[in-house]
Amino acid sequence: FLILDEAQNLTPKQMKALVTRAGPGTKLACLGNVAQIDTPYLTETTSGLTYVVNRFRAWPHAGHVTLVRGERSRLADFASDAL
Repeated sequence: FLILDEAQNLTPKQMKALVTRAGPGTKLACLGNVAQIDTPYLTETTSGLTYVVNRFRAWPHAGHVTLVRGERSRLADFASDAL
């Protein structure tokens, strides 16, 4: 199992480099939130996470889940909106 956390901070080339190295039987989970991009030269549309979601959308062996509610503290939620 390969877990790519904070995938919103990867470029499409970095994402490709990681995903294309998965061996037979590998399960891959790309986790991230494009609203939390920390890389100054990436945006929601240029993020590697957005890239991989769009490219794998039609592949029948892939899935995509968007969580609409966070399980974070009030402080973390406020900071996410205010900072």
